[in-house]
Amino acid sequence: MGLVELVLETRWLIVGSLFILYFLKKFQAYYRLRKFKGPLSCGFSHFLHTKAVLSLQCERWYKEMTDQYGSIVRIGPNALITSSPELWAHINAVRSPYKRSDWYYHAARFKPGEDHVFSETNNERHDRRRKQMLMGYSGKENLSLESDIDLRVLDFLDLIRNRYLSTEDCLKPMDLAKKVQYLTLDVISTVGLGNSFGMLKADKDVNDYIKSGEEGLWVSNFLMGTGLHWIMQIEWVGKLLGPSTDDLKGFGKMMATTGQMVAKRLQSPTDARSDMLASFIRHGLIGNELWMEAFEQVLAGSDTTASGIRGILLCLLSNPRVYKKLQAEIDGAVQDGRAPSTGIISDAQLRRLKYLQAVIREGLRIFVPVVNIFARDAPPEGDEVIVDGESVQIPGGTWIGYSALGMHLNKATYGEDAEVFRPERWLIDDKDHLANMTRVNDLIFGYGRWKCLGQTVALIEIGKTIFEALRNFDWALANPEQPWRRKNVNGLFAVTDMWVTVTAREQLGSCL
Repeated sequence: MGLVELVLETRWLIVGSLFILYFLKKFQAYYRLRKFKGPLSCGFSHFLHTKAVLSLQCERWYKEMTDQYGSIVRIGPNALITSSPELWAHINAVRSPYKRSDWYYHAARFKPGEDHVFSETNNERHDRRRKQMLMGYSGKENLSLESDIDLRVLDFLDLIRNRYLSTEDCLKPMDLAKKVQYLTLDVISTVGLGNSFGMLKADKDVNDYIKSGEEGLWVSNFLMGTGLHWIMQIEWVGKLLGPSTDDLKGFGKMMATTGQMVAKRLQSPTDARSDMLASFIRHGLIGNELWMEAFEQVLAGSDTTASGIRGILLCLLSNPRVYKKLQAEIDGAVQDGRAPSTGIISDAQLRRLKYLQAVIREGLRIFVPVVNIFARDAPPEGDEVIVDGESVQIPGGTWIGYSALGMHLNKATYGEDAEVFRPERWLIDDKDHLANMTRVNDLIFGYGRWKCLGQTVALIEIGKTIFEALRNFDWALANPEQPWRRKNVNGLFAVTDMWVTVTAREQLGSCL
């Protein structure tokens, strides 16, 4: 009997054996995490998770899972998600044995096989790179940080004053989503690269940087959701389909522009200008590593901060009581000298305005700027943790992420009105409760080993923008029924059509 005849004769046995092997493999995967609650199908398939990611609203699905099944939930054969602040802090601690998941973070590479501080999954290399960058982000070696931000906030106010002020006789609706994105890109290019992209002065998406960035996020979201993210890590595929520095517009053009700015700075001494780039160079970043980190800070520092500013402003424009109360605090600060009558308010002065700080915390909580799952791999030996007072064993190699909305809209932490925008929750006398809320709220910027490097820059920029926007202008939603269009693409929010009308205020002082 020949081989072909033998195969034909035993074909059903072969098919049956393959089916049994497939079933056993699926059952083995299911069995590993059988003790964790979650939809039954998630023990065998990633279908529900994939569906959620492709819906562009996966952050809501994550919250539904933790609301329904508890603070640690199975969402895939080898995948968990948590809304527990204590567990997430443990996983992200400085000396944590967990690591970033390759499948998730390598998808954020600009070039196949080359990592920056966000895509690096090796803990030792990540820690070394982070140490090189920390001083530049902190402001300790970036002495012009605040004044650079002030310049761009002035550009933002000038753009509104010169082109978009409405009157009783003439309304000039403005897409606030776009203008805020111009602001944050101009800020990060100034503080990070030494030169602004000039979007506010041009009042346009220069070289389609924003358009191409959003298109890239949509593609990345699709590849991540379908499990095809590895394709772009194949070198020839990445070169063929990815952006190129020879491109005349878009992502590739931004890469080229960043490279040119970095090259120009390398030709001059690092003490000529004390900014982020100079700090990176002083701490040993050179060549391709320097370019990647410079480019990464532009991408990471613009979308996230823009999302925070938009969210806070929407909360204010939707809550007249809070809007008026904050504006009264701002006017009072100008009147009694706690804020300058001319020029941009300083960060030190901002921090003393209690209601403004409460509004910022609450706005970032309601509209968490970044809702990435931030997947981490459990150590090979596994990990025993305490979740909601019970001991839980996480098997080695399991990946676990976090539910941003599940954590930051949690009634156990914030009370029965957790989903309501109410800044007064941050002005209570109960110090223990306030400290607990603050610890959880701070996790918006990460924790420990992977804490957001740009937190200082973001909070200064957000505070100045909100203060000066309400000091100088009155704002109203042009379309209250649909205030914006907002989609979650790869953990960041693509926001469009946030139409507002802006009118000048009769005020005690101004930024000018």
